[in-house]
Amino acid sequence: MNLYAKLLLLGSICVAFIAVRWSAPSFNKESLKGARVLVTGASTGIGEQLAYHYARLGAQLVITARRGNVLEQVVSKCLEMGAQRALFIPADMASPSDAESVVQYATEQLGGLDYLVLNHIGPSPYRMWDGDVEHTRWLLEVNFLSYAQMTQKALPTLEKSNGSIVVVSSLLGKICGPFALPYATTKFALNGFFGGLQHELAMQKSNVSITICTLGLIDTDSAMEKIKGYINMSAYPAHEAAWHIIEAGASRQSEAFYPWYTFYACLFRDWFPNLRDQAIQNSYTYNPQVNKEPVTGS
Repeated sequence: MNLYAKLLLLGSICVAFIAVRWSAPSFNKESLKGARVLVTGASTGIGEQLAYHYARLGAQLVITARRGNVLEQVVSKCLEMGAQRALFIPADMASPSDAESVVQYATEQLGGLDYLVLNHIGPSPYRMWDGDVEHTRWLLEVNFLSYAQMTQKALPTLEKSNGSIVVVSSLLGKICGPFALPYATTKFALNGFFGGLQHELAMQKSNVSITICTLGLIDTDSAMEKIKGYINMSAYPAHEAAWHIIEAGASRQSEAFYPWYTFYACLFRDWFPNLRDQAIQNSYTYNPQVNKEPVTGS
């Protein structure tokens, strides 16, 4: 790379940093006091931290996940932290009827919705793809189709409240990587669907905003257990990720990134494809005895 190219790259990085650091709309915490919020995947990890942050801000909450006993404990903590209301409804997002029922329950109990925060994911093994198409099909139902279904169900009430849809996505929905192909497939689907829906709502002069949150490696228990011995990088705290998600949704940003490197990874994704691919592959540890060999088709 010659000097001119290096200077151009440095200048681009500086401009990008300034854009990220100073262009985000201001966040008014008081705007969330009394806000009616539905958070999915809220029994553990990022979803649980989202519930606690909203509670401290005085929101009215409905949370959902599969395990009712765990949700009950989270609701109890939310009430202690200052939530105006906190309710839960157990649901399996592999079931289309459950996805619709959750939105209906939240709308009826809270008298409408101001925020639909879509965060849930289904369990998926962390290994090289073994050819299991049915698992990918099932994961698409949980991680993607239920998001679309809940959005369709919630749009009328969100339109009335000038509300927001907050979608928790991943860097793996922007940049291809190994060991998590079914999961990454669902995140690419989310980015494509909700990115397109942002345009359609804007063209229709809709009152509803959509925020797509791109996350890197977060230190949830499930993520840390899966990637043990696989990835050579640091994880970032779930409570900070949750706060960035809330801030982005409340300020109606179209897209948000956490931690900082996710923005630059997406910005320079297609500039240096060979370096990109080397960096990705060097970030992982591949042990053929632990990770299955890739499937080859005819």
